[in-house]
Amino acid sequence: MEHQPLRQLRDIADIELRPALVEGRRARLERWAELLEREPDRAYATLEEIEFVPRAMRAAIRADNSPLAVAFADPVLRASGLSGDSFGEARDFFELGTGEAHRLLCSCVNGRSVTGRATARRLHRMAARNPGLWLAYGCAAGVLGLPGLIYLLG
Repeated sequence: MEHQPLRQLRDIADIELRPALVEGRRARLERWAELLEREPDRAYATLEEIEFVPRAMRAAIRADNSPLAVAFADPVLRASGLSGDSFGEARDFFELGTGEAHRLLCSCVNGRSVTGRATARRLHRMAARNPGLWLAYGCAAGVLGLPGLIYLLG
């Protein structure tokens, strides 16, 4: 077998380059933030008052020119499994809680539009959070506080 550079192989074979997949909540949120940072001053549409939409219909909410549309336009995120630009698709793919997604995308929090910079900043903060760490802190506080509680109630 003879090794050849990719540019030479393109001349003699059909080569399809696939984008690298992005796996895990943190990597996906960081990728989305990077996309929005490409145009930091661009205004994106927010989703209209998510909390007033019936729960059964919430997952289907979407808006043209939203931060979700930017994520869905990215071939890397689509190849990684993002299948739409709706509230529900994004919530599932990026592993966001309903409250997190609401604070990130809703017009009641952000106004009618939000800049790429502001949304990217929030995404970076979300990506940096470690829910397991908070659980560990809570358990440690419970263990440390138990003797005091027993003393007070005993």
